[in-house]
Amino acid sequence: MACHKTSSRSICRDSPVMVSRYLWGFFSYAAFFGTFLLLPSLCFSEKAPYSTFTRDATAAPEVEYYDYIVIGGGTSGCALAATLSQGSKVLLLERGGLPYGNPTITNIGGFALTLADVSPSSPSQLFISTDGVINHRARVLGGGSALNAGFFTRASTQFVQTAGWDPNLVESSYEWVEKKVAFEPEIKQWQTAVRDGLLKAGVLPDNGFTYDHLIGTKVGGSIFDKNGHRHTAADLLEYADPSNIHLHLHATVQRILFNPGEKPKSYGVVFEDSKGGNHWAYLNEGSNNEILVTAGALGSPQLLMLSGIGPADHLRANGIEVILDQPMVGQGMADNPMNALLIPSTEPLETSLIQTVGITPFGSFIEAASGTIELSWARNLPQELLLNQTQQVYGVSREQQSEEVKAAVDSYLASTVQAGIILEKVMGPASSGHLELKTLDAKDNPEVTFNYFSDPQDLQRCVQGMEKVIEVVETSAVSKFRYLTGTIQVYLDTILALPLNLRPRHLSAAFSLEQFCKDTVMTIWHYHGGCHVNKVVDHNYKVIGIESLRVIDGSTFYFDSPGTNPQATVMMLGRYMGQKILKERSTYGKK
Repeated sequence: MACHKTSSRSICRDSPVMVSRYLWGFFSYAAFFGTFLLLPSLCFSEKAPYSTFTRDATAAPEVEYYDYIVIGGGTSGCALAATLSQGSKVLLLERGGLPYGNPTITNIGGFALTLADVSPSSPSQLFISTDGVINHRARVLGGGSALNAGFFTRASTQFVQTAGWDPNLVESSYEWVEKKVAFEPEIKQWQTAVRDGLLKAGVLPDNGFTYDHLIGTKVGGSIFDKNGHRHTAADLLEYADPSNIHLHLHATVQRILFNPGEKPKSYGVVFEDSKGGNHWAYLNEGSNNEILVTAGALGSPQLLMLSGIGPADHLRANGIEVILDQPMVGQGMADNPMNALLIPSTEPLETSLIQTVGITPFGSFIEAASGTIELSWARNLPQELLLNQTQQVYGVSREQQSEEVKAAVDSYLASTVQAGIILEKVMGPASSGHLELKTLDAKDNPEVTFNYFSDPQDLQRCVQGMEKVIEVVETSAVSKFRYLTGTIQVYLDTILALPLNLRPRHLSAAFSLEQFCKDTVMTIWHYHGGCHVNKVVDHNYKVIGIESLRVIDGSTFYFDSPGTNPQATVMMLGRYMGQKILKERSTYGKK
């Protein structure tokens, strides 16, 4: 058994492992095609939590074989694996657990609580970029769709055209996703007020409810249903053929295995279970069988590097054997900057996440949320940071702050404020950075730099966006919720006083929107890049210079994050590419 543990494919064809492999392959395919021929009209599916094909990785066999190995059960991976299972044998490996049965994930009121969980097994893995912005990385089946604010919107027509996607297949793929996870939200007082405020502030036309990305004001879809219950990409596994798929949870892929040669070919993976045990999954024989990386904008470039694909100097410095010198892996990391105002309300507000959106012609998206504002995660930050941020605002001591600002800061940190949020997100962005390894353990976060506002176009869009936010706040539709003491200056000063990031504050930030944008920038969790199309992967998402390996997720986006929230498009992409891959398999046959 020892020979299968080497980094090269050295299993002898007459070994017991290979004999069992061919017997396994023969009987599984015979059973599959026999069932298919005898019962062509039957369609099997299973409801979550998928007990027949899901198991913890500790119960996984030491060695197993599949047509496709999908690494990452996130927003793309679930859709991709479900689709591929309709015509092939699939293994889906997810480093986290199930979202089902966790009320902080499944209920709209738990949004902030999930992000505040910094435990080692949290579905939300905290990381802080070198820019000093606090961020999160999904560690749960369903990926970011199990953590986010739920907004569901399609990419723009221009995005689809630039990506070179087939518009008809894109349309049918979106519809496939929407049948399971998308809903029209019921907008209540705050979302209605912001919608009316956007229209009065000139964000026109009124596009009503739509999934489409259109200039103007609209109400978009939501993955929260009318009962406030979250539906995630994990629900798309209800489309899977249970007889053709296995899902291993708490399975962290540590590296991809390659056959050496002029053009290396992937043939398997090594994954680690929660107890530290190693397992090996290999591809069945056949030129159409592939490893598909869907680990997200942090996980996908990180895993390529850990497997020997990346900048050669960086890999050698970390003691990694270079399979392919690919300097563009980890480059082009971008995170859409977000800035916001909090508006304490004179009356109770509904708990709402993103529903109403203003899409401006100058490249800023205005969005809204409301309820009891939760900043409990700030209490988990280092105390010296918390004291520094709350005791001092742009060089003005706490004693010199206005009573309104001090009261607001204390209330937000105690999580006692009924408030509305109006935020702006910069499209693109034009600024980008890079990702590097910090350790050789895939469970650890890599080091990421996003270089917020390094491109002046992003800063200009932020300023214009914040100006529009202020216009909306000052409309009669929104002002009816404001306290008499609630001025725009108080709102700006309060944001500057809260520990929303680890960046320094400047005196000018209270009076300059440019500096305010820089000092108070936050993430909206739409980071992308690291495996760009035309640089790391081709237009079929195949890793350039490597056989039998693709990357299919948001790490491939190279010019923008689609729509006002990318999750719908990332789910669509998983379905889209799954269908294309199955068509290739059918067209060229199993060789």
